[in-house]
Amino acid sequence: MGTCGFRGTKKSTPFTTQIAVENAIHMLIEQGMKELEIMINGPDPRRDTTLQTIQRSGVILNFVRDVAPMPHNGCRPPKKRRV
Repeated sequence: MGTCGFRGTKKSTPFTTQIAVENAIHMLIEQGMKELEIMINGPDPRRDTTLQTIQRSGVILNFVRDVAPMPHNGCRPPKKRRV
């Protein structure tokens, strides 16, 4: 997103994600790509904007996979304090 001219905290907004994805899709279409397979990682409000932008671009989505790691009960808690 820095390549699109956004700096600092502006980089973490859905609008900047939309602009960055549009630029990337246009470059891929110029190179001849017609189909995409997307793997998304992590909970983020920008991922919805990203998917919507890709769907509107006219590129065919083969599949979208969520590869976010699933928690499995977490770390072991510390010992109880004895006074």
